[in-house]
Amino acid sequence: MNMSNSIFDWLNLIAGNVWLYGGAFFLVLGILVFVHEWGHYYVAKLCGVKVESFSVGFGKELFGFTDKAGTRWKFSLVPLGGYVKMFGDVDPASAKSADGVAEEDSEEIRPFTEEEKGVAFFSQPVLKRAAIVFAGPAINFIFAILIMFLLYTFYGKPITPPLSTSVIVDSAAYEAGFEPHDKILEIDGKEVLHFEDIRRAVAVGLDKTRVFTVLRDGEEVKLSATPKVETIEDRFGFKHTKGFLGIISPGNAIDISKITKIDDEAVQDVEETRAMIVERLGQPFTISMPGADGEDRLLINPLPSLNKNIDNGDSQEFNVLVLESSREETFLKLPMGQAFTASLVETKNITVSTMEALGQIFVGSRSATELGGIIRIGAIAGDMAKSGFIALVAFTALLSINLGLINLFPIPMLDGGHLVFYAVESIKGSPLSETVQEYAFRVGLVILVGVMLFANLNDIVQLIR
Repeated sequence: MNMSNSIFDWLNLIAGNVWLYGGAFFLVLGILVFVHEWGHYYVAKLCGVKVESFSVGFGKELFGFTDKAGTRWKFSLVPLGGYVKMFGDVDPASAKSADGVAEEDSEEIRPFTEEEKGVAFFSQPVLKRAAIVFAGPAINFIFAILIMFLLYTFYGKPITPPLSTSVIVDSAAYEAGFEPHDKILEIDGKEVLHFEDIRRAVAVGLDKTRVFTVLRDGEEVKLSATPKVETIEDRFGFKHTKGFLGIISPGNAIDISKITKIDDEAVQDVEETRAMIVERLGQPFTISMPGADGEDRLLINPLPSLNKNIDNGDSQEFNVLVLESSREETFLKLPMGQAFTASLVETKNITVSTMEALGQIFVGSRSATELGGIIRIGAIAGDMAKSGFIALVAFTALLSINLGLINLFPIPMLDGGHLVFYAVESIKGSPLSETVQEYAFRVGLVILVGVMLFANLNDIVQLIR
């Protein structure tokens, strides 16, 4: 009965938001596919290669047009990818070159002329072919950098100070000796600029022991902490594993009516809570509040200077406990030079984090069930669309980086597989035989289909559960 209700609730949710979730998913995917294939197309044209067709989607053509250069631009039936088919190739994957050219109104195949060979993909020098193939993933990274550059310049970069406003009791941070108002300067010798740097390092690192350099009362202190691994489940039922440290980022305030205990002593009402807090201002103590999984206990040290009006009935800060002067998150517009640098750094951080997480899945320290398919991506895209245009644009940048990265994997059928073949060709002095390449592409196809099936079936199973 519970499983049936869960499935019904999920179907009802999707049905009520089908245009939002489906529209957001196909919009983002369509843009990224176009960008990726345009990278191949543009560099191919620069290299003098004739492009026969540029398709967003696979299968039967829905609509399109042919430009003056003879390239057919089209949208196809299955909108889950795309391709650029170049002159001289048997198929869009460039897995095999054609034997010749089919004459119009005839089934006969004639050999390529010298002029035709000059614009065929297969006859280009290996460096040109490698550049054309590499351009697809490269433009995905460039596109992501451009998106973040524009966001940081005209909207702002989300900034949260790397401060510990409170510490969760019995967490890894509590056991390591973190205190409220600690400012995290470094993690394993790497500089920390924002709280987001801490979140990323801890979440991806799982239970890897880290050395934190914190600034406390004007002095640097070294703390060694081993984050605890926790599995969280979103509202769709998808599970994600991450490391959990236990320090709370800067937030606005706490409603003291939500506090149930102070120093493990139960409080009866707001008046008693306020009085006990006022007595303890400027010194560390614990508070307890209802949490998602029971009771949350926090070690705090609210400053008297920030809580002057906690007992002032005429103030808007009456009954409000302020833990830190900094707000949860601010958006800081950056000068163009800084915005560009920040975009490069963020792209690098996302790439490294993604590779680290995939490596953990490969060695088994992270569950393979975290691999998501089109259902999970669609769910996230829909949620980002509901959160607003900026959130959807930021998600597009993230997905563009992942699309570029995945395509660089050395798997036949992907761009990375082609680049491996070209590297071997440049070293060997001649291309691998078509037989070897054909078998390699078959293996690559099996791998890709297997991963896609696993990821999408995994989404379905988690939704049913």
